[in-house]
Amino acid sequence: MPTPPSSPHAPVTLSIVSHGQLALVLPLLEQLDRHSRDAIAKVVLTLNIPEADLLAGRQWGFPIERIENAAPLGFGANHNQAFARCDTPWFLVLNPDIRFDADVLAPMLAQAAPDAGLMTPRILESGRPEPEPHRALLTPFEILGRKKPGYQSPAVPAWIPGLFMLFRSEAYRKIGGFDERFFMYGEDFDICARTRLAGWKLQVTEDLRARHDAQRASHRSKKYLYWHVTSLLKVWLSGAFWRYWRLQRAAA
Repeated sequence: MPTPPSSPHAPVTLSIVSHGQLALVLPLLEQLDRHSRDAIAKVVLTLNIPEADLLAGRQWGFPIERIENAAPLGFGANHNQAFARCDTPWFLVLNPDIRFDADVLAPMLAQAAPDAGLMTPRILESGRPEPEPHRALLTPFEILGRKKPGYQSPAVPAWIPGLFMLFRSEAYRKIGGFDERFFMYGEDFDICARTRLAGWKLQVTEDLRARHDAQRASHRSKKYLYWHVTSLLKVWLSGAFWRYWRLQRAAA
């Protein structure tokens, strides 16, 4: 069967990066095809490392455009190169381990505010009945405090984790996409801060849900933990962090 052509009316280009994770990507594509195919112009699938092709011979209701990296790239660099192939009004960065029980994309787009530069649904972690709490400004005190009894999450998030980030393409282009100095971790906070500093809104669709089948590599690997810690240091040393800190203080 030929690959379905990209729909000229579908508003969303998806970017998914596999780090040897096509076994996770396969059910995600099946759920997107089942629930949201009318909103998807195409999926840009990046293979960051070589792996067995578990998708061979399969067809979906949207085209899959592949990128096979000659050498592994970081989170931001992978999605930036995918955005170079985006010609739709919206660009969705999606983790391979996100799962859907219903259509989320069409209702999100219907609720998009005119100044929404970045959107997300509420995220349900595996085995937890309530969505993940909204994130406060990323500081050492906030990281320690969120583990303590009685911690109160903010009513409006200061940033959105990189699991599910639906960007208005105009906003993504205006801020120059992800900062590629972050190899892994920290880039989600940074791009949220720069999106807000550029005058765009972070919008959470409170009535919509996506599930996260968490793959917590930073808890198991010293390498991933090292990337996590060094990325946090880059966040706190960046000009965007301190400008956003002042913006948040002024709005409090």
